[in-house]
Amino acid sequence: MAGVPEVLRNRDFDLYWGGVILSQIGTRGAVAANLFQVYALTGSTAKVGLVGLAQAAALLVLSPLGGVVADRIDRRRLLQATQGIALAVSVALAVVSLAGIATTWMVVLSALLATAAATFDQPARQALIPAMVPRERLVDAFALLNPSRELAILAGPAIAGVLIALGGPGAVYVLDACTYAALVVILGLLRVPPLVPDKPHARLVDSLREGASYVRHRPVIWQMMGLDLSATVFGAYRVVLPAFAVDILGVGATGYGLLSAAPSAGALLGSVLVFRLVRSSRSGVIVLVSTAAYGLVVVALSQSRTFLLALLFAALLGVADALATTVRHAAVQIETPDGLRGRVSSIYQMASRGGPALGDTVVGAAAGVLGPLTALAIGGLVPVAAAAAAAGGSTIRGYSVVSPETAQT
Repeated sequence: MAGVPEVLRNRDFDLYWGGVILSQIGTRGAVAANLFQVYALTGSTAKVGLVGLAQAAALLVLSPLGGVVADRIDRRRLLQATQGIALAVSVALAVVSLAGIATTWMVVLSALLATAAATFDQPARQALIPAMVPRERLVDAFALLNPSRELAILAGPAIAGVLIALGGPGAVYVLDACTYAALVVILGLLRVPPLVPDKPHARLVDSLREGASYVRHRPVIWQMMGLDLSATVFGAYRVVLPAFAVDILGVGATGYGLLSAAPSAGALLGSVLVFRLVRSSRSGVIVLVSTAAYGLVVVALSQSRTFLLALLFAALLGVADALATTVRHAAVQIETPDGLRGRVSSIYQMASRGGPALGDTVVGAAAGVLGPLTALAIGGLVPVAAAAAAAGGSTIRGYSVVSPETAQT
């Protein structure tokens, strides 16, 4: 056991970590299959955007409640319930897909229901970790979980592409259901105390208002959210990938899966760069530059006409996104007191997870008028403009997520 991180000697954390990775692989694969299946059914990129619209609706309506609920009831039971709901959705979609009777509205409805469950799932996942890991090992735990998420985003769509080619989207949903079932079982095996707070809570509306008020009075948080939205809403590349892979590059479902996975491959390969740069005292400048770079690479991706070049730019998207996302997430946690982190994180989730979903709708609709690649190229210019505008102020430009004493030189 020499050289093994202490946190990995924790039986409960090991089980949980493995279950989360499996679940995320299934979830990311299912989202990729949703997008591809709608395109296969309709041949319309605009209608593919309906998947994102369903996700955005669930996230924007329910995200503020997710953190509040996670602070009020036993998080493990909440996770089991949300995984059970998502499991049922995947089984139903698998049945209709394998039977050949799936329709566009069925796929969109499944995306809505699965995302609704996930809005309560994500805050609870974060809150459960301190019950398993000692305080001094929390940083190690999150350092393992965050790259694992990128691994899942990488593996899920790639596996989905292969399964779609072999057995259609229904095969992906079967895998997704199995991963949900595995996590439900694993959660039942965890030896953690119930996380039920023992003090009375404020009214639900008051709790929500308190979190929103805090964000409103912290310019760094809401400006970071604005930069996030500029990139994810207008540079939403994933909605055009089915048409790009099938009609422009001619690489089919397997190529589509690789293109969908490439950004996470870039994020993983660039992890050394990410860890070095985000500890710089100029982390505010880094998030501005990486946001602008994200937009420029989106434009470059839209103009690619060979598969290898498209893969390269998709991977570079992952590097730029990882840099900006790491700084933004760190800033939100640093600027928020512990008692508000669940609610503030849920509000920020509206940008970090709701932005890509809303972006699928916006870029998908624009693609129906302008064509998918023209819409993506124009959208990529928005984060460039947003970063340039934010650079004119001092709030983000001079911001640092580390103290001068701990920053790297």
